[in-house]
Amino acid sequence: MLLCASVFTYEIDDRETALRELEGQIREKITLLDNTVGVILCNPEFIASGVVEYVSERLPFDLAGATTSSQAVNGEAGELILTVFIMTSDDAVFKIGITGDLNEEMDGPVAAAYKETACGMDGMPKLAVIFLPLILKYAGDAYIESLEKVMPGVPFFGTIAIDDSLTFEESATICGGQSHKGAMPFILCYGAINPRFLIGALPQDKAMPYKGEVTKSNGPYVHEINGVNAYKYFEGIGFAKNGSFIDGHLFVPFVIDQKSRVDYDGIPVIRGYASFTEEGTAIFRGDVNEGSYISMLTTESEDILKVTRQMTEKINGIDGINGALLFPCVVRRLMTMRIGPNAELELAKEAIDPGVPFMMGYSGGEVCPTSVRDGLPANRFHNYSLVILVI
Repeated sequence: MLLCASVFTYEIDDRETALRELEGQIREKITLLDNTVGVILCNPEFIASGVVEYVSERLPFDLAGATTSSQAVNGEAGELILTVFIMTSDDAVFKIGITGDLNEEMDGPVAAAYKETACGMDGMPKLAVIFLPLILKYAGDAYIESLEKVMPGVPFFGTIAIDDSLTFEESATICGGQSHKGAMPFILCYGAINPRFLIGALPQDKAMPYKGEVTKSNGPYVHEINGVNAYKYFEGIGFAKNGSFIDGHLFVPFVIDQKSRVDYDGIPVIRGYASFTEEGTAIFRGDVNEGSYISMLTTESEDILKVTRQMTEKINGIDGINGALLFPCVVRRLMTMRIGPNAELELAKEAIDPGVPFMMGYSGGEVCPTSVRDGLPANRFHNYSLVILVI
């Protein structure tokens, strides 16, 4: 049996009150079984005030998670809120681990943390929920590549930590009540757990009439499109001028059809643009494989909310659902701001069946398989997307 519940507090200043509110909701909503774990999301102010450390030390289960800019659980949505999504089971096992600092090296700390956390467990986990630190020199795909070296065939689901500023300087991951700037906490899930994944990207019928082949790239660095310098390509179609994208085009989502990947499953991913180098190389916020096809989307606020509604309706239609985690890209919030600061969260709060415990928090980059075929996940890093884990 697997049970889930989501609890929350708005109390930033009084740590004891915050704990009492969480404990009271836990008693009301769920009976804790043999194995329990919690996913924690919060505004960074809850770290600064000591609430995160205080409640983490006193709740009867371990917590791992990250900061975010705005979030929702059943019946609640807001910015200055701390939420916990609880998973408890008598036939599933949850193990929390955390890497060392990843700023200088990725593979070594990831391998060491996995080895320590998985010690004594038979076989690979059914799922790894991951919380990535915001390290600007890494594309999100780098985390996935490192994790797949030690957990081949395991589906990964997670988020990059952000905050409610434009620079994300206060973003942090959370584990054991402590905040971290460069470490990656993770939850390994073993036993009777059935993860299913949904991805709400952007409507691809809004694609612009430009489609280019990436003829030279390296990770997130796209050097040439259709054999032409990347900057010259975008300048030629009227998207770039004076060394950068023209104002108004900065948040244009790019559809990347990664046909050259060995594990290509026919499902494109969305990428965001970061900048151009002096040489005219376009830098994206995730890997763009050489041989991929790239096109652009025109997207309105209503398009984003339409997709969110479609995805939440899909959640309600899934059999055997115990709970759901949702991570939408923070740019989706910026693009729907004219409708309301929490328009997407409010829609989800109202649309998801009240009987389905859920947690939703904005992300600096989303990790979710595009598909699971023959038991093997196609783990991908996403931008602009809404990714959903149903358990």
